[in-house]
Amino acid sequence: MANLSGFVKRLRDIMRNDAGINGDAQRIEQIAWMLFLKVYDAKEQDWEWDDEEYVSIIPEPCRWANWAHDDKSGTAVTGDRLLDFVNNTLFPTLKKLPVDASTPIKKAIVQTTFADANNYMKDGVLLRQVLNVIDELDLSDYEESHAFGEIYETILKELQSAGSAGEFYTPRAVTEFMAQMIKPQIGEKMADIKTPTLIQFNYSTAAYLQAG
Repeated sequence: MANLSGFVKRLRDIMRNDAGINGDAQRIEQIAWMLFLKVYDAKEQDWEWDDEEYVSIIPEPCRWANWAHDDKSGTAVTGDRLLDFVNNTLFPTLKKLPVDASTPIKKAIVQTTFADANNYMKDGVLLRQVLNVIDELDLSDYEESHAFGEIYETILKELQSAGSAGEFYTPRAVTEFMAQMIKPQIGEKMADIKTPTLIQFNYSTAAYLQAG
């Protein structure tokens, strides 16, 4: 990504106007789950290309392309309708996805990721603006497809209170190596005691990327 800092600033500037976001810790979590779904959508396109029988664990209405993507036709859901969908359909659905020991990790990671995730935004118009910025990411480009951890770290670097808000992401090569060596199973968690939710999300994502 040519201007990662600019990308993050655009997201933060929009979120500052939302009454539901209280500080950068919530902004990070908000950005994280949206980025995850954007990345996961790109990965699923690859999996569908490689396997004609691939079936997504995410119901069609909840897949990124079917609710978050704006094709500029003027039909993209926004405002109260968007908030209602995210709060009352998207999150309940993804939190309760059917997962058991036989579920491939590349599918189970969706339910694991959303188990403790939250939507803090209360303005559906601003939420649409954030989604549109994230949707601009071209994940067919190698550099942008590996920007997830860098985006998180860029946010933290901009925080004056970064020491109390979280830790920088472990380098990608390290998280991939850890995932390969530890081979986390469904239901297991890896967390930093200082920032359990954020770091757990990082390791879960690393496991997903390693499996994909």
